[in-house]
Amino acid sequence: MVKTTKASLAGLKYFAVLWHPNINQPVLTGINRADVFGSYEPDRFSQASVAVHLDVQPPLSRPVKNHLICASWGAALLRRVRGDDAPQCAKENEMATFLSTLYASTGENYGIIKALKPFKNKLLEGLRIKSIYSPWCAFSLWVLLVKPCSNHLCGLLHHIDAENDYATPAMFLTNTGQIHVQLVRDSGQPSAFLSPFKVPLGQWCRISMEILGRLTQLSIACTDGQQQFIKTAEHVFDINPMLDDTHGYFVIGGGKFTKGIEGYYGPTKFFRTKGLPADPAEIQLPDIIAKVNITGWLQSCQKFKSDLFFNAQSTVKTLSDRCLDVYTDLVLNHGTEITTERCTFFESPTNRYRRQVARLAKILTQKHGNVLSPTLGRVLYSLVLRKLKSADGLEVINRLMPFLLQSGCLGDNRALHLSSVLYSSGFGVKKQPYKAWLLSLLAAQDDWRLALLRLGHMHHVGDLDVTPDHELSYAYYINIARQTTKDHKKPTQEQTFVELIRLNDEETLKAQTSENDDLFHWLKLQARSGVAEAEQAMGRMLFWGQQGVSPDIQTAVKHYERGATRLHDPVSAYDYAIVLLTGQGVQQNVQKAVTFLNKAVEQGFVPAITALGWYYEQFERDYEKAALLWKEADAKGHPDAAMNLGVLYSQALGLDGAIIQFKAFQCYLRSAQRGHMNGGIALADVWIHGIPGQVARRPEDAVLWAKWASEQNGYLGTVLRKGLNAHLKGDWMMSLIYYLNAAESGFEGAQFNVAYLCELNSVSLTPHPLKHQCLITRFTHTSRSSSPTSFTAHRHKLLLYHFSVSRQMNFFPLLEVCKQGMLQGHMCIKHSLGEIHEPGESVPSLLYIYLSIVGHHLLDVYIRSRPIRQQCGGQATADDVHVPCTLNSSSSSLSSSALLRMVETSLWFRHIPRSSTANSWHSCSKARY
Repeated sequence: MVKTTKASLAGLKYFAVLWHPNINQPVLTGINRADVFGSYEPDRFSQASVAVHLDVQPPLSRPVKNHLICASWGAALLRRVRGDDAPQCAKENEMATFLSTLYASTGENYGIIKALKPFKNKLLEGLRIKSIYSPWCAFSLWVLLVKPCSNHLCGLLHHIDAENDYATPAMFLTNTGQIHVQLVRDSGQPSAFLSPFKVPLGQWCRISMEILGRLTQLSIACTDGQQQFIKTAEHVFDINPMLDDTHGYFVIGGGKFTKGIEGYYGPTKFFRTKGLPADPAEIQLPDIIAKVNITGWLQSCQKFKSDLFFNAQSTVKTLSDRCLDVYTDLVLNHGTEITTERCTFFESPTNRYRRQVARLAKILTQKHGNVLSPTLGRVLYSLVLRKLKSADGLEVINRLMPFLLQSGCLGDNRALHLSSVLYSSGFGVKKQPYKAWLLSLLAAQDDWRLALLRLGHMHHVGDLDVTPDHELSYAYYINIARQTTKDHKKPTQEQTFVELIRLNDEETLKAQTSENDDLFHWLKLQARSGVAEAEQAMGRMLFWGQQGVSPDIQTAVKHYERGATRLHDPVSAYDYAIVLLTGQGVQQNVQKAVTFLNKAVEQGFVPAITALGWYYEQFERDYEKAALLWKEADAKGHPDAAMNLGVLYSQALGLDGAIIQFKAFQCYLRSAQRGHMNGGIALADVWIHGIPGQVARRPEDAVLWAKWASEQNGYLGTVLRKGLNAHLKGDWMMSLIYYLNAAESGFEGAQFNVAYLCELNSVSLTPHPLKHQCLITRFTHTSRSSSPTSFTAHRHKLLLYHFSVSRQMNFFPLLEVCKQGMLQGHMCIKHSLGEIHEPGESVPSLLYIYLSIVGHHLLDVYIRSRPIRQQCGGQATADDVHVPCTLNSSSSSLSSSALLRMVETSLWFRHIPRSSTANSWHSCSKARY
């Protein structure tokens, strides 16, 4: 029995003694909780006693109890009555997934930026807050290192706080291959240690780090498919680190202050309030890593190059130039064996495709000495393009794929990207999405711009096993966007100004020219005759390579100079001053440039005001004068001025001496909205990071601005120009291939042109499903773009219905699509309805009644199709200028039997004799064809 001590306290009304075996667990009573240290058996501690004084309150004055465990009587009753229908709280995972797929890192200052929010669950949020000064968490990430770290430190995973300082944790790879781990105390003082092991090359490795108070455990588990490598290390800090995971943001890879690795990042997880789960006995690669199989490609490619160049260098005989020509003929005509005796002594691999490349390598080695693999890859890619240009059908693409893959293995990223495009689209080859993804990752890791664009687009809209990931998409887009800025400062022959030209825009196509075209010579004559606009046009086309003219900066500068000195044109004076300031195409002459800028300013040319401010900022270091000029130009709406003001505000130069990030953000926003590329990039940087307390993070907007800037890259412009030139020459297949290169990168204009070419050359696209797939895929991507034409969306839905696999005749979802299209003035939607009719199908009369095309207009719409086609081609609305109205007779015209069934099912035309209707259709068809 438990005895109680005597108590003489006044007011003692009630006391209770409670036994409980678990010291720190609450007792579920409404009276009291008392902790007794000892056994659960009272007889063993007969002298122990506890007396508690309780001041019992009246019932109505008692505070309301917050029932955290027991539900109220009413809630329990509702749960029993309603069962599973009762609303449930959303489950919240305490594990944060930073990366669920793969990321190709180029080793630059680009990475995946992730920010976390507080838990919605009060219990989890309470645990998180309590562990800020005594963290109990874990991180796990997969990496594949292709090259050693070329800097002192390369970013793996690091945390940046709101003050732009490193926070807990920070993991870096050193130039010796070790892992540098750094934690930060609450005082802001960092502590770090170095792992005793190194990260191997060419193997997928899972790097895990557990922070358990002052103890930090670091482990690595690597596998190359055959052998495993597992190492662990521990370090005890002298004081607990501080980790507030909602403060600032996390970065996978490179960031503002450090570069990333040259390799690949895999799935990355953060266990916010607990340690790592128990590891399995064997290392299990994540499914996405196994499906893409980057290591498989790297191993086979390395073996191929080793065998190839060993055999090539072992040959000492001298070959004539004729052998190279014979090989070229061999590659262009597969199946033809070499008959020249001089070319038959090489030892050939068993694979016939490798045998031909080995012969080419040996020939080039004998002719030019040591030949590097990129050189051989470029030669091989050129031969493949030559064969494609001379091909008559799609069959040759499948035969050339091994050569494209070998060219990509040898280092030609154009071949990797083209192979990825073909495997992704299924154009001439069997669709292999994961292989296409693999090839894009390989090219993107080597910083190939179109591959970066494709992966950015892929993760923006979602594809395969991945859902849209704005932060991952941004990491790719911002890479090429910043490269685009550098490319514009150093234009080359490989770059062309990006022009959005739709292949059905006849007026724009007529404006295309070349150095040998009559239009170009006419403009040249006008410029010599003293027409300022002609001088401007000639300089612009030659400097940027616009309208089909090849870039020629030196000649462009001559036109700028002539317009500035002879014609006193402010535009030419400004352009001439800019090239004098930067030294592009002419020797740099700053004072002469300032003279022409002042002349342009005197004539009221606003861009010259901004350029003059740039002179004071760059050459005079007079930031106040530059700021005054930029404020004046900004007030007049010049985008460059707003961008430059934003830089001054962000760096506290020439204004009030303080960094004002919010004012900088406002300047970036104005500049971007006015169409300035650097303004868009700076705005995207603010959206992805945010400004604490002022501007919230908006990753979805950051992606759009980075995408817009990246799509102005000159290498993309070159591909688009080649596609347009091929179309103008009548080579539809090469035009389609070039536009596919750009379309797979997410460029809306290229996607439209691919759909246009597929529809225009439907007869050549065999088998029949390839045409359907081409149309649906391209209209799908175009309709998903940030600014699709309204017709594109309706056209896509019609095609999707027409080419559906099920062919279920459910017209009612289609009715709303057609109605909305025609309400927006798209008369072509009526004509496009003809594509949904196939022999053996009947159409309910409600369809025509609903669309207001029944009655006496039925025959006019479907039999007399010429007026509809004229409306389709000559509409004045902006959207319909870009409508592909090449609906050929094989898909859009109705057979007589189909028309008869339509007429029979219509309540409005049951009185029409069958014979008269048939005769009218046949006479119409004869007249048309």
